[in-house]
Amino acid sequence: MVCPVCIVTGASRGIGAATARLAARRGYAVAVNYRSNEASAAQVVREIEAGGGRAVAIRADVGAPEDVTQLFETTISSLGVPTALINNAAESGGRRPIDQIDPETVQRVLAVTLAGPIMCIAAAVRCMSTTRGGHGGVIVNLSSQAARTGGRLLTPYAGAKAGIEAITIGLARELGPLGIRVNAVSPGMIATDMALLDGQPTAERSSEIPLGRPGTVDEVAEAVLWLMSPSASYVTGAIIPVAGGR
Repeated sequence: MVCPVCIVTGASRGIGAATARLAARRGYAVAVNYRSNEASAAQVVREIEAGGGRAVAIRADVGAPEDVTQLFETTISSLGVPTALINNAAESGGRRPIDQIDPETVQRVLAVTLAGPIMCIAAAVRCMSTTRGGHGGVIVNLSSQAARTGGRLLTPYAGAKAGIEAITIGLARELGPLGIRVNAVSPGMIATDMALLDGQPTAERSSEIPLGRPGTVDEVAEAVLWLMSPSASYVTGAIIPVAGGR
């Protein structure tokens, strides 16, 4: 039996790595995309293979259009045509006041966090569209609660994530007739190695969360995989918060 194929961008650590591992356990062959952390991406691949799955680590900067093309070409040649895309890669740009943000940082955040997913979706449509001989598919975008709260001192990142939610809704309508579902997961405070709020570990801000704790990367991954599953076959254009009620 041929495994379905998915691409997870930014999959060397955190939510991306958890999603890649869970996708493999659910029967997907996984393209583990990374930009610079080759060792971590290779470790994710080893873990997937140790569990009997198939995976390949693919270096590509989703903020560079030519790299997006290479990411899809390598996935197809190594694993097969993808039927699922998880747009997880993002750049925060760091926390800083708006009058201290340089143009290069703004451009980089928007290139990776918003333009990159758009270019990945365009490439995915060329593979998946039933009007082009594809078999349909599913796209899950990773947003953030910063899209709604504004993200303190994270203006470019919050704006990019708000854009992710807008394209999720618009593309769900555009791509539904092509056999492609498009949804988003919007994490709140998640305990990862990068999850700091105003310099404090997320665990120290648990009083702000109705459920009393930060979430885990595995809880976010479960929401992503549900949206990819047949159980969500009539769900498109949805933005699902995984934020503990915050």
